[in-house]
Amino acid sequence: MLASRGNSRASKRNQTGFSLLEVLIAVLVLSVGLLGMAALQINAMKNNQSSYQRTQAVMLSYFMLDAMRTNRGDVADGNYDMAKTCAVPVAGGSLVSGDQHFWMQALKDNLGNDNATCGEIDCTGMTCTVRIYWRDDRGTGGAAEQMFETASGL
Repeated sequence: MLASRGNSRASKRNQTGFSLLEVLIAVLVLSVGLLGMAALQINAMKNNQSSYQRTQAVMLSYFMLDAMRTNRGDVADGNYDMAKTCAVPVAGGSLVSGDQHFWMQALKDNLGNDNATCGEIDCTGMTCTVRIYWRDDRGTGGAAEQMFETASGL
């Protein structure tokens, strides 16, 4: 019995605690995992902003089409037609110029106030196409220049 006690004491002494090398490897594995999670979070935030801008473009195209639906006479006369415009037009005294002014201002406010944020309206009869252009440098896997198009019969 005494001989077996001595062996168990020696084996307990040799196996207590972690070595410094094991701790360093664990810290290295943990830090690589945390860096990977941080990179995923950054990409998710970039793509979230890109998705937000696309949603805003959809809502703003419907905003303009709804404004045009309420003013069908001017649509039929071709007054809403607007070539690709990147500057906010001056709000004149007519409903059409006011709609175009507020629409372009909303584009600049929501999609970025730079020269790449543009709007275009093209009507053929009572079928109109609204195009919105903007720059999306943040999204991953996508082009920097974005364009959203909505066509609708009024």
